[in-house]
Parts: sequence; C-alpha cells; structure tokens
Amino acid sequence: MSGDGTTADDDPLQTAVWRLRSRACWADAAALLEPAGPDTALQRASLLVERCLYTEAGWGEAEDALRTAEALAHTDDERGAAACERGYLAYAATLFAVRDRADEARAALGRAAALIAPGAVGRALLDFRRGLIAENLTRSPQAARAAYRRAHAGATAHADPLLLSATWRHLAGLALREGELAEARHGFAESLRIREELGYLVGTAPALVSLADTETEPEASRLREEARRLFRLLGGVPTWLAHQLAPPGAATA
Repeated sequence: MSGDGTTADDDPLQTAVWRLRSRACWADAAALLEPAGPDTALQRASLLVERCLYTEAGWGEAEDALRTAEALAHTDDERGAAACERGYLAYAATLFAVRDRADEARAALGRAAALIAPGAVGRALLDFRRGLIAENLTRSPQAARAAYRRAHAGATAHADPLLLSATWRHLAGLALREGELAEARHGFAESLRIREELGYLVGTAPALVSLADTETEPEASRLREEARRLFRLLGGVPTWLAHQLAPPGAATA
C-alpha cells in the first residue's frame, strides 16, 4: 500500500494509476506501467497482488508480474520489496483458501526483513503485513498489535496516509475484539476519514462497515447503506464484503 498519485502535483502517470487503482481498476492501472525497470515492475506487481486481495481472482497474472519484479530487482531494497510482495501474495492465497502458502508467506516476509533496513521507507509496509500474518494466520493478537504499532509509527514518519488508514483500521479491529469500543470507534473513524480524503473508493466501503459496527442506530444503518451503495458502484468489490452487506434476513446458499 502506498499513496502514490494522490496529490495534485504528482506525476500525471502516477495520478492516472492512482485513480484507476482507487476505483478497483487494477488491471487497467497495471497496463499503464511498462515493467522496464525494477520500480515500475514492482509497482505493477503490487497492483495485481492487491487485486487478488479485493477480488479473490487474478492469481496467475499477479504471479507472473511478481516473477518479473523479482528478476529485475538488484539492490537489497528492491529485493526486499519484491520479497514483501511475495509474502503478501502467499498470505492472500492462504487467507482465501486458494492454497496453503503460510510457510511461504512467513519465509518471504522474513527474507524482506533481512533486506530492508530498519527505518527505511519499505519497513512500515513490511511490519503491517507481518501483523496481518500474526493476526489472521498465527492467531496472535499481541504480536499483531506490536507489528501494527511499528507500522503505524513508520507510516506517520514517512507520510504514507493510505498505510496509516490501514494501521488505524487493524488496531481498531483488535480493540473492538477486546471490548474497547471507544478506542475502536476512534480508529475506524480515522481510517475512514483518511480514505475519504484520499478518494480511495475501493477501501471506503470496508471502512464504513467497520465503523458501523461501533455505532448505534440510526447511524449504524446509515453507514451500512452508504457502504452498500459504494459496493454496488464498484461492481461487488471487495468480494469478501458481500456477506456483511447482505440485507437482514437475506437467504444464503
């Protein structure tokens, strides 16, 4: 996750990529990038990996793009960033039960940790993804919280608002599970605020639903209805939000 292309004075290409990405058009965004060098190859791979997380599809294209990025990486930072994406893709495949790649995910993120220096720009994203594995694969909320807090500090230091929205969201999710309602509401509200300010539409519906879980009526219903509107607008993405947005009493297969 990064906020590339979110400001008016950014490179026109990055602005176009961001606008497509934020509207769930990852393939179109990736098509604008020629993987001629390590940076563009990695960005292209990250877009296609992110598509897997939101659509539960496109795995083969993401693998191909990632192999290209790995082949073009030469410095430790570039190899570390590619390993971070490799770990994230393996995590996603495990999370959605496409294939159990949990060991690969841990190994790749461990390799990234050995290559990306503490305090480097890519370290915050790595910490966040290690938190995801701790929370959702290892089921270790304490380790997840520690990793998310490191990522939160890094995202703040390097002014990465999109990553910051993710750390707010996941720290709030842990707080909610522990019954810390006020802390959870604050974190979810901050995550939503940032995503709305960035225009990150594809991430706004999940943020609305999370905040709704901490609110009372009628605000909770208003937030969920807004999430449904965005979900329909983006063609049913993210796919994993569908069951949370099903109308009350709807039949399930």
